[in-house]
Amino acid sequence: MSSRVISKGAPDPVGPYPHARRVGDFVFVSGMGPRRAGRKDIPGVLQNALGEVLSHNIELETRSTIDNIRAVLEECGASLADVVDVTVFLTDMKKDFATFNRVYGEYFAGIAPTRTTVEVLSLPTPIHVELKVIAWRQV
Repeated sequence: MSSRVISKGAPDPVGPYPHARRVGDFVFVSGMGPRRAGRKDIPGVLQNALGEVLSHNIELETRSTIDNIRAVLEECGASLADVVDVTVFLTDMKKDFATFNRVYGEYFAGIAPTRTTVEVLSLPTPIHVELKVIAWRQV
């Protein structure tokens, strides 16, 4: 059995896909960034009038991203404690990894999901971190 999940607590997807898909006891969360539901601004990102990024704060972006994932998981009857695997996309590993890793640890150190972190040239919106998670919650 498989079901699509759209969460009112997460920002609209930037493409034709759901926030998550529940398949049996697994929840597969689509790549999630820091945008907030119903808002245009991006936490931690300062843009000029043309939409060009002037600066970013990876700590704020990371916290908002994890909050969005939490909202999607809760919509599925799961929580961050159920996360078993995380894929991390950062746009500036050299500048942002240490701060990202510290914040990530605040949320996930006790849970200890497996993790892969990669640097990417860019993401679909002017963000600097995106997480994709898999959770397991027995139904």
